[in-house]
Amino acid sequence: MEFKAPQNDDDEDAGQMADINIVPLVDVMLVLLIIFMVTAPLSIGGINVELPSSKARSSGMAENRIVLSINAKGQYYIEKMEVPGPVLEQRLGEIYQNREKKELYIRADKAVVYGRVVDAMSAAKIAGVTKISMLTQAPQKGGNG
Repeated sequence: MEFKAPQNDDDEDAGQMADINIVPLVDVMLVLLIIFMVTAPLSIGGINVELPSSKARSSGMAENRIVLSINAKGQYYIEKMEVPGPVLEQRLGEIYQNREKKELYIRADKAVVYGRVVDAMSAAKIAGVTKISMLTQAPQKGGNG
């Protein structure tokens, strides 16, 4: 049995290539990248909280994070669901019972009473949280301070 290479352009398979055209794939990936860049900052939100500013650099947030928000009225929210103060410790305990990473991110409005933040941190520690991070916003440029 003998294999021959195509001799001229008249052979049937001479013009076929085995390459994949990646231009449509690149286009789709760029569109997805833009979508994720636009929606990523919105995914952290939830409850309308005016965060205090900090000059310290923020560390990255874990992908499967739990965010506890405290609005100006002192109400607690885990993600977007309101949690009454007396059951906060129990609710956090249920969430972190089977989690490997016991990290909590707290978003507290700058007008909230300090005691509400301390109560939330205490409930988190009792519920088994080992790392608590406070979320802030970067200082405004051109401001006085």
